[in-house]
Amino acid sequence: VLDPQYGMYVWPCAVVLAQYLWVHRGSLPGKRVLEIGAGAGLPGVLAAKCGAEVTLSDSEELPRCLRNCRRSCLLNGLPHVPVLGLTWGRVSPELLSLPPVDIILGSDVFFDPKDFEDILTTIYFLLEKNPQAQFWTTYQVRSADWSIEALLCKWKLKTIHIPLHSFGADKEHLASSSLPGRHTIEMMIISLARSDGT
Repeated sequence: VLDPQYGMYVWPCAVVLAQYLWVHRGSLPGKRVLEIGAGAGLPGVLAAKCGAEVTLSDSEELPRCLRNCRRSCLLNGLPHVPVLGLTWGRVSPELLSLPPVDIILGSDVFFDPKDFEDILTTIYFLLEKNPQAQFWTTYQVRSADWSIEALLCKWKLKTIHIPLHSFGADKEHLASSSLPGRHTIEMMIISLARSDGT
């Protein structure tokens, strides 16, 4: 969804992740949610509307993205939702002072392979601080040799793939949006691999 007035774009992966949140909206009230690489913040905004305590974040090096995040909150009647500058792979005061989280959201953050390790470093840091938390993420398959499996092993993270049909996201149109279309979008939930091997 391109909003010409505000120059905001919602990526297909965000619509799919928002659909997953909508299907699980009954579990969201009171949950502490952090969205990373939020952009326009569709999944995080929806989680806030469903009763979660949400913090949106995007790179501190992209002030325009942070402005769009804030604008999206205001347009959706959520002026109280905090928007933070968090740069992947950097242990910043903002990262260190984050309140506890239950769910981390990220739609299409696995876009550029050079960022994958920085993203997983940040996710690992957050999951170590919040061992029961999960990272819910959607990504678009852009390349056959695209894989984070080796990095997941390195950072002792496990992943569960969530089939799109299990939450009604395997259609070309979702919530009257044609965005998902024919893109190959996948969803997974990443969590700490416990030392007992599970």
